[in-house]
Amino acid sequence: MQYCCMVMRINIDCNGCYRKVRRALLDMQELESHLIEKKICRVSVSGNFIPQDLAIKIRKKTNRRVVILEIHDFSSNNNNIIEGHQEQLLQDQRPQNQMMASWNLISKQNRCATYVT
Repeated sequence: MQYCCMVMRINIDCNGCYRKVRRALLDMQELESHLIEKKICRVSVSGNFIPQDLAIKIRKKTNRRVVILEIHDFSSNNNNIIEGHQEQLLQDQRPQNQMMASWNLISKQNRCATYVT
């Protein structure tokens, strides 16, 4: 298993559908957090799981079609690289524009934070 964030499209027509999806997500212990955007039928989840297996579980529990839109994988190697960049930025005395380029690289790798709030 690996830590990842996944964005799915699940058809949520009414409050009953919303409750069914919410209850299914709350019962899954491998999920760390979730975000249900009811109006645009989008569900974002994060945690330690295999994305395809999680989509199948949600499909079976809710009896709703699940379409995976995005998957962001954050393995332990990526976290070590990001921490190394942050430490290096603190130690180095670089010009401002080079520091901004490094910061943009780090923020692009952490895009999942915008989905899970």
